[in-house]
Amino acid sequence: MDNLQLIKSQQSKYDEIIEYLKQDNSYWLDNDIWNVEDKVFGEVEYKISAKNIRFDFIKNEVLKNEVKFYLVYSLKNKYLRLSKVLNEHQFAIKYVVEYVSKCLLNKTSFNEIHIDNNKWKLFLINNGISLNKNNQIHNTTYRGICSEISSFIRDFYDDREETEKDIWYSKNIKGAKIPATGVHGVNGHINFMSIPIYYRNTVKKYFKNIITKKSWNHCHQIISHLNYFFTKFYSNGYTDGFIENLLRNDIENYLYWLGNDYKDKNPTYRCKFVSYVRTFLEYIQMAQYDKAPKKEVSFLIFQDDIPKRELNKDEVKKVKFVPEPILKQLDNNIMDLDRPQYIPIYILLRETGWRGTDILNLRYDNCLDPIWNNKEQKYNYYLCGEITKTGIAELKIPIRDKVAEMVQKSIDKAKDLSTEENNPKKYLFNTYEGKLKGKPLNKQSLLNTIKRLIEQKDIRDVNDELYHFRLHSLRHTRAKEYVEQGMGISIIQQILGHQSLQMTVHYATVTENTLYEKWKNTENLDLFRVNTETSRLEQVDLNSDDGENLIRYEYVKKNLDAVRVPFGVCFKPSKLPCKQQMNHCLTCASFCTTVENIPEYEEEIDHVKKQIEVSERCGRELWAEKNKAYLRLLKATLERVREQKIVHKNGKSREEV
Repeated sequence: MDNLQLIKSQQSKYDEIIEYLKQDNSYWLDNDIWNVEDKVFGEVEYKISAKNIRFDFIKNEVLKNEVKFYLVYSLKNKYLRLSKVLNEHQFAIKYVVEYVSKCLLNKTSFNEIHIDNNKWKLFLINNGISLNKNNQIHNTTYRGICSEISSFIRDFYDDREETEKDIWYSKNIKGAKIPATGVHGVNGHINFMSIPIYYRNTVKKYFKNIITKKSWNHCHQIISHLNYFFTKFYSNGYTDGFIENLLRNDIENYLYWLGNDYKDKNPTYRCKFVSYVRTFLEYIQMAQYDKAPKKEVSFLIFQDDIPKRELNKDEVKKVKFVPEPILKQLDNNIMDLDRPQYIPIYILLRETGWRGTDILNLRYDNCLDPIWNNKEQKYNYYLCGEITKTGIAELKIPIRDKVAEMVQKSIDKAKDLSTEENNPKKYLFNTYEGKLKGKPLNKQSLLNTIKRLIEQKDIRDVNDELYHFRLHSLRHTRAKEYVEQGMGISIIQQILGHQSLQMTVHYATVTENTLYEKWKNTENLDLFRVNTETSRLEQVDLNSDDGENLIRYEYVKKNLDAVRVPFGVCFKPSKLPCKQQMNHCLTCASFCTTVENIPEYEEEIDHVKKQIEVSERCGRELWAEKNKAYLRLLKATLERVREQKIVHKNGKSREEV
């Protein structure tokens, strides 16, 4: 009875394959030669030499339809690129079919096939496929295609819960943290087939706990590093049960193997091979899994075993932010993008410093939030979005009113164009038709659009080459701007959505020009002077009258929390109110001024401008605004003096009395 149910289930799943291939007027099912110039493939945006994908050499009908299903599904979900299928996959599939017919004579479905990688490798070698220096099949597509197809088909026929299977597809995991732009290629699934059978369920149980807490790409990194961990131990003579009996000596062996395998890699690359393993072992030990280490993990893997992360030497030298001259050109010309729908995305990248995927993940129904500000007595607008990489469900950051207006226009447009069919997830920047319908605008297309603008406007770097643009550079650029404007590092951390201050510090750099300006402020103290008679450098004695007066004067001159007032500066704390500080005598009823005072006004205006310049350069906006208010009053009074010759409350009538 069980066998009969299994046969019925398999037949039902095969019928689903047939129904899937009947899409696009049954093009995929009825044709054994697919031409990429046919309408079903849409517009091909790149030059191709091969145009046909052939299946007419596959005699078994079930195998043929399963291969078709694998390719159509992978193409439609962007797991494979059409160019890759044309140039590699279709030729590799010929070897797969020949291998099945010669070596697996009784198999009529990939659901029945379990690939022996050693036999598959030997088969390819006998058919003239070359090896690389590591004695592996040189072409990675040929190396993995047989296992890939059989695993894909077996997974499709498998009706169990996704987390019980050996391959987890992102689309079938509820609550998985998938980027708005999706996951592609091998990143579209997490494969546990390389984990030894003895430990496979333990690893799957661990991933079942973390799969909804960490991003999908992070989980993909973890499984690849755990694969290395198990491979190294089993290939060096260890057997089932080695984790339970791990000793410090075993970990030292692992660190030795790691050091030899990746001696040319930097510590940032190597650290994950240790930290991910330690986190895994610590968790299964604390959760009391039956196959956890018996010895305390803290006595197995020490903190010092984890290489301290650092940047590659090349990355240290490489400028990660957009140089200021190029940034100005981009900002000034961004309205000329040949695809206007990307303009608001660029503006939000510049405004926020968020990642491209975070901006593309915005939803029109909840991305803009007006919050009442009691102090300013008005609504301030906040951009709201999910930061999938660091697991922040809702991050709110303030944006300027003009940017909020732009976002509101994008929201209104998205509401007008969206339906349940073309935008079910309510993306703010959605694709409304075509293969990617219902997904946000493509990040690569945005990058290509900006590159075309760079070519059109002939934006070049210091080497007179067209500027090479990276979207992530805008994130570094915004972080640099926050720092240079005097924003606290913890606030920058919150705005950028970082989990740690360490990462924020990595972003929060300053330009050489800013360093020069800060240095210039101290250089101007003139603590060393050149003796004009001897042409020698002499240090000013700070205990002398000259030195003391110099320091006092420069302290006043450079003090940022000061408002310029007639014949001096005011050091009143910013929170304490003072009418005299801002009004001075200029608005007093008893005040009188004439053309004789014009030189004093001009000199005072010059002093105030300098004070404003210092305040703005160092990010003290409050004091800059106060001095600007005083400057406006000075200029207005000076203008009246020049027009009226004499200014006081009662005008000329009082002078005549």
